[in-house]
Amino acid sequence: MGKFDKYRIDLKAMQATTCKYDFLLDNLFFTDIDAPEVQKGKVNVSLTVKKMSHSFELDFQTEGYVVVPCDRCLDDMEQPVTSSDKLFVKFGPDYAEEGDNLVAIPEDDGTINVAWFMYEFIALAIPMKHVHAPGKCNKTMSSELRKHLRVAEGEEADGDDFLAADDGMENAEDAGKPIDPRWNELKKILDNN
Repeated sequence: MGKFDKYRIDLKAMQATTCKYDFLLDNLFFTDIDAPEVQKGKVNVSLTVKKMSHSFELDFQTEGYVVVPCDRCLDDMEQPVTSSDKLFVKFGPDYAEEGDNLVAIPEDDGTINVAWFMYEFIALAIPMKHVHAPGKCNKTMSSELRKHLRVAEGEEADGDDFLAADDGMENAEDAGKPIDPRWNELKKILDNN
């Protein structure tokens, strides 16, 4: 038995018009899939398969968390993921992805393995920015990064800034240092657009 055999759905042998499957994707699943975006996590996927006149509708409901590196401190963090996705499957002579959510599978085989599709839906549900909650980042890394933060005189750190969200402390060493005037000249270019 292959490591992804339990994610194989036999559409050709489907008797009922609707079938439901539940999958728990854990660390072993993410290790086996061997893709770079996610290596660990615990995600529940509820799959409903509806038989239609000339195709099948696969409705994926995904909820759980994945472990990804924090963009601020690089420590691992649990990132919640939730998504609702649909995939339409039809029979054809060969396997082919015919659009964003349409797949043709060989009619003589009549099965589809949904493991990779579930992984892709999870990877797409991860936000572009993933950071710890305020105050939860690695303090050592935050301290090192704070040493290199530059804020123009009269401006405050952006609310999204990793330091403002982390603990709001200013670096006393950099307070009062003038900003290189070349940055102000470059900023004028942005302000004119």
